[in-house]
Amino acid sequence: MIVLKEIIYLLRKEILLEWRQKYAISGILLYVLSTVFVVYTSFKKVEPNAWNTLFWIIILFASVNAIAKSFVQENSSRQLYYYSLANPTAIILSKIIYNSGLLLFLSFLSFIVFALVAGNPVKDNFHFFAALFLGSIGFSITFTFISAISAKANNSATLMAILSFPIIIPIILTLIKLSANALRLMQDTAVWKDIATLLAIDLILITMTFILFPFLWKD
Repeated sequence: MIVLKEIIYLLRKEILLEWRQKYAISGILLYVLSTVFVVYTSFKKVEPNAWNTLFWIIILFASVNAIAKSFVQENSSRQLYYYSLANPTAIILSKIIYNSGLLLFLSFLSFIVFALVAGNPVKDNFHFFAALFLGSIGFSITFTFISAISAKANNSATLMAILSFPIIIPIILTLIKLSANALRLMQDTAVWKDIATLLAIDLILITMTFILFPFLWKD
């Protein structure tokens, strides 16, 4: 019960900080809109196969820009203050919940804008949005935890790229395969197996985060 109250307070803090620093979300929205516009002006008509690949590239880089600042932007004094007040589980969970909500918003916004300017080739909405939801959660967990690790290092940007790459690859490959099925670019009867794989990856990531973050937070 105490942890739940801490999560609510920390989540409120994240929302207030984002509201005060409007340039952060504005910069991310500008990135999404400008990238979609560049794709549209370069290709005019985007084929479904290219649409699938370009869409996930936009989501991936939007995720990095949105979540990389989670712990990096907080100095050591503020982290020490949190350490003296809150449970590490509440801290990491509040970050993941906030980043997941932010990333889901950006993902759906990217889809709407991309569908308006480049067409909507999605045939199976359920499987596509299931992939979008699970992928956004997976990106959020991964980049939030990697951001916590990178904040302890001097060259945080390089470390985040190195640590994120092997974790993100299986998520991206599964997402592209799932969305290819949703676009009818391929016929695969193992769609539910791919969804289960994404769900399993998300559960493994959140479990490892809960186990490892308290030790990282004490460092």
